[in-house]
Amino acid sequence: MQHLRWLLLPFSLVYGLVVIIRNWFYDAGLFKSHEFELPVICVGNLEIGGAGKSPMTEYLVRLLKDQYNLATLSRGYGRNSKGFITATATATATEIGDEPSQFKHKFPDVTVAVCEDRVAGIQQLKTEHNLIILDDAFQHRAVKAGLNVLLFDYNHLQKPKFVLPAGNLREPFSGRWRADMMVVTKCPDGLTEQQITKSYEQISPLNWQPLFFTSIAYQPLQDLQGKLTDTVIDADTTIFLLTGIANPKPLVQHIRQSTTNIIHHNYPDHHRFTLKNIAKLACEFFACRSQKKLIITTEKDAQRLGVQELIPTLAQLPILVQPIGIEFLNNGRQAFDTLLLNYVREHTQYN
Repeated sequence: MQHLRWLLLPFSLVYGLVVIIRNWFYDAGLFKSHEFELPVICVGNLEIGGAGKSPMTEYLVRLLKDQYNLATLSRGYGRNSKGFITATATATATEIGDEPSQFKHKFPDVTVAVCEDRVAGIQQLKTEHNLIILDDAFQHRAVKAGLNVLLFDYNHLQKPKFVLPAGNLREPFSGRWRADMMVVTKCPDGLTEQQITKSYEQISPLNWQPLFFTSIAYQPLQDLQGKLTDTVIDADTTIFLLTGIANPKPLVQHIRQSTTNIIHHNYPDHHRFTLKNIAKLACEFFACRSQKKLIITTEKDAQRLGVQELIPTLAQLPILVQPIGIEFLNNGRQAFDTLLLNYVREHTQYN
């Protein structure tokens, strides 16, 4: 399949040229980028798929929510609705998208909003909030964020840097130079100096662009209601893994540290689970003769399981959720936090 994508290189050249011209129009002021008086932090990446934007957004919310009246603003990918919506406590992934639904579930006291037009969304939020965090908006040039945090998946740094459709980049790799801060995510534990040096060489940040490194921090398993469990996974446990995310490989590797008995029900990113999907999972689960067995899914996937027609079948299954966070490597957390907090303080002092 990868070799077939090389045939798409001519289309990538056209796509890349269009994106370059579009970015030049914004840089030259021919297309308008809207700036706002309040601090706006953008979390984004260059690739399609998951680079860890949601865990980073959640990290920023935890860092800033007690000091500022913040709101998160997302496009709301995969939702059935349109326009500006502020999430309620009962909002579902169908209404607002899976990531915003996850944010509201974890931070019920924080304003979570969705809008395809980020400018219009910020206009709606700015009167009652003094800080906006944009999730996945690095290519949304109509907003000129005050601070752009750009993420790179460590496991993809060595892959060819081609734009869509031959490659996975949304825009040419040179777009990284618009970032104010860069973070290499999903790094292996025990990252060596040699690996760090190679990452610097691959990304080539400018002198004023700090580069940080993080790894995935797997947290204790929870049930679908968010309550911690005392479940212990060992070599005799059979795990039915249900995922609809861009890159489930790190989670599979994490589970393999405890057991190799994994039956993976893997679906495309943002997949809307159907009754047929869950019925197939249930059938295989109950047919499994293992004495110790359970089902694990991700936080984002759990949001898409809250569909009314799925609930009766799900109620019969022991489904647990694997939350994740991020952990800064090489003592980088303090420097990262300081840069974030200084930016927000400097841009809220007159608000």
